[in-house]
Order: sequence, then structure tokens, then C-alpha cells
Amino acid sequence: MGFLSNTTVTLDAILTTKGRELLARGDGSFRITQFALSDDEVDYSMYNPTHPSGSGFYGEAIENMPVLEAFPDQTQVMKYKLVTLPRGTARMPVLDLGYSQLTLKQGAAFSIRPQTLNYLSQAQAYETNGYTFTISDVRLFNSFNGIGVDTPEVTALNSTTTIGTAVSKTVIGTSLSSIITTINTLFGTNSTLTATLQVVGRDSGARASIPVTIKKI
Repeated sequence: MGFLSNTTVTLDAILTTKGRELLARGDGSFRITQFALSDDEVDYSMYNPTHPSGSGFYGEAIENMPVLEAFPDQTQVMKYKLVTLPRGTARMPVLDLGYSQLTLKQGAAFSIRPQTLNYLSQAQAYETNGYTFTISDVRLFNSFNGIGVDTPEVTALNSTTTIGTAVSKTVIGTSLSSIITTINTLFGTNSTLTATLQVVGRDSGARASIPVTIKKI
């Protein structure tokens, strides 16, 4: 979603690639229940409290910045979502996944339970509404499940399946449980396959991503 003009309040709303995939199923599972706002285009270092024309011009440079038109690649947009944090928060929350990267063999099982640092005045915390886990290529997994959040919307999302197609998959939970594929034909002549796992805190907006490498047995 993006403003198309600096002089008029016009919104351009489009579906991400994942949204288009869900809509194309035509089974009624595509329902927009929430939305988020971001400020990806804003460079706050341009805010100038010493502007000679006074306080009304402190943010002039930011207000005159060009803005992006909406585009559907969810890996490149909405990176810096607007979030509401407790008054007095001095540090932005960050995610600790317990891994900087993952290297796994075919058939291996693994789980991730993220923690959010600098959140709710605690050194470490688990977010009440859990985390979104997005893998860039779901073919590499026999199972990819979010655990710990049981609302109807989350259950519907977590139960969707995509077989044999090189697309991403998103699940929601307080933790992730997965089993790597045992299908050798995916590798072709390669000995390894790679994907990216992105995790976003649903309450804090904090995000992290790690590379995932799968080794052929």
C-alpha cells in the first residue's frame, strides 16, 4: 500500500504474491481480517530541529521525499511496520531465533521458539499473539507448522497446503515445528538447496530472517 501523490491522500492497495495465491484458490479461505502500516520510505535522519524557519519546517525534507508505489513482493515491502509500544520504551524490540542460519539434512526435524528482546520492559519475552513464520520455498519441507496460537483465522492459515509448487508458505504460532523433505528429485544435480526463513513478531513488529540450507542425503 502506498501514497501515489504528496498533495492528495490517495491509497493504492494491492495484494502481495501470497495474497494473490490465496485469492486464486477460490475456496472462501481468503479473508482480510487485519492490516498493517509501515514507513519504509521515511529517512528520519532528515528531520531537522535546527531549521531556520522554525518548528513548522523541521520535517519539511521528509514530507517532500518521493514515496513508493505499491508492489506485490512481500520480501521487499513492509519491512518497517508501525507498532504501538509502551510509553517510555527506549529500545526497539528485536527477535532472537536461537540461530543465525540453519543447515539440515533431508528428513531432519527442527523447531524454533523465538524470543523478543527489549519488549514490555523485559529482557526476553514471548509475544501473546505469536509470530508469523514464512519460508520462501515450501517444497523443501514435508511439514511446516505453527504451534501455540489457536484462533480460527490462524487455524485456517496453518491448515492450508501447497504441494509441488515453488511458492512461499506462512504459518502463525508461538513456535515453529518442521520436517525437511525426503524427496530427492527436487535436488536435480544439486547437493544442496536453499531458502530463507523470515519471522515477524505479531505484537512488536520485530523481524528477523535466516538462510536455510538443505543437504541431500
